Parts: sequence; C-alpha cells; structure tokens
Amino acid sequence: MSSLLSRLMGRGGRVAAPVSAPHAKASRTGPLIAFPSIGRPVWTPRDYAALAREGYQRNAVVYRAVRMVAEAAASVPLLVYRDGREEPDHPLARLLARPNPRDASAALFDALYGHLLVAGNAYLELASVRGEPRELYALRPDRMKVVPGPDGWAQAYDYTVGARTVRFAQDHRDGGDGPPPILHLTLFNPLDDHYGFAPTEAAAVALDIHNAAGAWNKALLDNAARPSGALVYAGAAGMNLSDEQFDRIKEELEASFQGAANAGRPLLLEGGLDWKPLSMSPKDMDFIQAKAAAAREIALAFGVPPMLLGLPGDNTYSNYAEANRSFWRQTVIPLVTRTAASLAHWLAPAFDGALRLEPDLDGVDALAPEREALWARIGAAGFLTDDEKREAVGYGAKPASARPGAGKGGWGGVDPLPGDVVASPAGGDGLGGGGGGSWQNQPRVPAGNPEGGQWTDGSGEGQTNRR
Repeated sequence: MSSLLSRLMGRGGRVAAPVSAPHAKASRTGPLIAFPSIGRPVWTPRDYAALAREGYQRNAVVYRAVRMVAEAAASVPLLVYRDGREEPDHPLARLLARPNPRDASAALFDALYGHLLVAGNAYLELASVRGEPRELYALRPDRMKVVPGPDGWAQAYDYTVGARTVRFAQDHRDGGDGPPPILHLTLFNPLDDHYGFAPTEAAAVALDIHNAAGAWNKALLDNAARPSGALVYAGAAGMNLSDEQFDRIKEELEASFQGAANAGRPLLLEGGLDWKPLSMSPKDMDFIQAKAAAAREIALAFGVPPMLLGLPGDNTYSNYAEANRSFWRQTVIPLVTRTAASLAHWLAPAFDGALRLEPDLDGVDALAPEREALWARIGAAGFLTDDEKREAVGYGAKPASARPGAGKGGWGGVDPLPGDVVASPAGGDGLGGGGGGSWQNQPRVPAGNPEGGQWTDGSGEGQTNRR
C-alpha cells in the first residue's frame, strides 16, 4: 500500500500536476446576488394586492388601459417557424391553440398579459408527460416567490396558496432534457434582480391623485353637492354651548342634513346659531383639471393614447385611426414579439430543434393601410423577382414543387401560365413537353427585346415562347 506522501508526490517523488477544474460558463456576479438569500424565497418589494386593488379594481382608467393592451395582444395569433418555414401543424402550434382543457389560447394569453401589466411579472407553468409538453397554465404573480440559486438566478419557484406551498425546481427535467416547468416574464426593473416593474408603480402618484379626486367628488355629492359650512354660535358674551348641546347639534346635522338624499333640506336654527357657508368650491380646488391630467399620465404609463380611452384635452393625434395604429405599433406589437421570443426560447428544447414564434399581423385591421401600402410598393418593384417580393412581405419563397424546371416536363407538374417567359436550350421544341431537355426561366428579360435576350446558359440559341 502506497503511502499518502507517495500518492501526493507521484512517481519519482515529483509533484503531480494539479488537475484543473472544468470551466463553467456563468456570470461572476451571480453569487453576489444570491449570497444574502440563497435557497430562500425573495419576496416582492411591494404589495401586488394593493396595486391590483387600488389600480385595476378601483380606477377606471387603469382597468380600461390594461384591458385594451391585454385583449389586443391576446388576439394576435403566434405562428411556428422551423428553418424559415411556417409549420401550422406543428405540436407547439397545437399546444398554443389549446393550452389546457379550461382555457383557449386567447384566455390564457389575456391572463398572462394582464398579470404582466398589473404586477410587472407573469408566470406560465408547463405540464409535461415523459418530457412531452401537454398543457400551459397562467399562475398568479402574488403567489409566486423566486428562490435564487448559487449562480444568483432562480433555481426554483415557490407557489403558495394559504398554508400550502409547491416548489418548482428549474433544473428539473421531466423525462429528459425538456424545458424548465416555469417561464417567468418580467418588465424591466432597474432596481431589482428578480422581479419586474409594473406600469401601475410608475403611475402611482397619478393613480393616487385620480382616486383622491374621485373620492372628493363622491364626498361632495354626499354633502349636498356643495362645500360644507359652519354653524356659528352668537350667544351672550361669555356663553358657550355645553358638551351635551354640541354633541346633540352634531348628531342632528349628520342624521338629517348630510347626504345626497337630504340635499336642499332647510336647516332650522335656534338659540343664537347662524349658518356661514364656506367659499371654497370645486373650481377653486381645480380638481377636475387635476383628475384629467392624472388620467393622461396613467394612460402614458401603459402606452395607450388618451384618445382611445375617451380622455378629453389631448389633441396629439390627428384622428382616431392614427392613434390606433400608434397603439399597435408602439405598445401591442413589441409586447407580443417579446413574449413570443421568450416562449420559443423556453419551449424549443422540448421539440428537438430551433423554433421561432412570430406574431401573425396580417389579421390586424388597424395595420391594414400600412400593409396595403407595403404590397403596392413591393408589387411595383420590377427589379425584384417573385421570390424576392414574397420574402419582402414575409411569405417566403415558393415551394420547390411549384417552380419551373423542378419536375416532369421541366415544370414539376405545373403548367406555365399565360405570359410566362419560358426558354428552351438548343435542340428543344420549346413547347413544354419535356422532349427538348430541361426547361429554365429566362431571368429579367430586357425591355423592348421581342426575342427575350440570351438564354440562361448564354448561348443565344433556341426560342422564347409566351403561352
């Protein structure tokens, strides 16, 4: 048995070369983020329930802005592309069309975008069977907590309902090298490493002003739609109301003269009491203008043009259609594109290849004028081939089976259309029967040349036929 010294020194008493540790690709700053709370959940820095209650549930501007963005984004279908070609029957396309037995695609993405706008965070759960993705579920952000790992990023997520908690380990692979079970979407937060920043937080001051103005107006209606006044006791010198008299008058005022139902009711005074109305008015407080300005700031935080929310005093857009196009181009499309890229990056490992998800914008009515203008410009570009035009508008090249020269008779079973320029090499009859060799297109026929110029091989022989 060799001694410990000999095993350390190696043969001949030489010091063995140190074994280098395997290199790992990771950020050197990650452990600094995870050091204070490694293995323990990191709580959100603000109350999501308060944001949802004061913003979405109690403020009409926030509610409508969230609904407009979420519904518009959820209405855009996502197309699956592999190797540059659309695959409508791909398993991922079927999963997105029916993500779970309860929700359709629009309902799932509506909840996903709604959580993202209200909380700045959104979570999707992937349910897999033997590594095959089967269902997708949107989870509530207020119940989810990030559990950082040694590298500083999330190694797990804790989902808590009441006293019960479920942990989703991000390094877990169900039956193989599939994707992690949770996708965490965030909006950029400059002061937090794990959680996103919600638009409702950016509009918190405007939200409080808007809600306070509404509360002021409600209180004003409860007090006969006018500012209150003061009861002045003008009794004999040195005489004051007793505590019992003061409490009795106060109770009578609250019971008989306060509230909208008692508006205009005459006030009966006695014993030296005099009513002095206050001069303060809603116009003096200027709360109407303050409320309108706060509403526009809320709409700005969500990226919704105030005109679309019916807010007065904003003439930035020339008309409603232009505001709608701006809403789609600057708010909805960037949100959908970013979400599609995150989904593709998350789910691609489950489908054995690089996939790409792209929003299908052809069905967006608001973008129809832009689409028509693009097609008109591309169609008028005579220096582009058909395939180049198709690529420019996002449809890709024609299938190989539909190309001239791809099959029997040089046309792949597809006869040339009237007006197509067809060239046959020397020795061919030029009639498309396949007896004269393979057929080829003659690219970019020179204008004004009835013979069509040179053949593809440059021989200049043969004939040009227009069928």
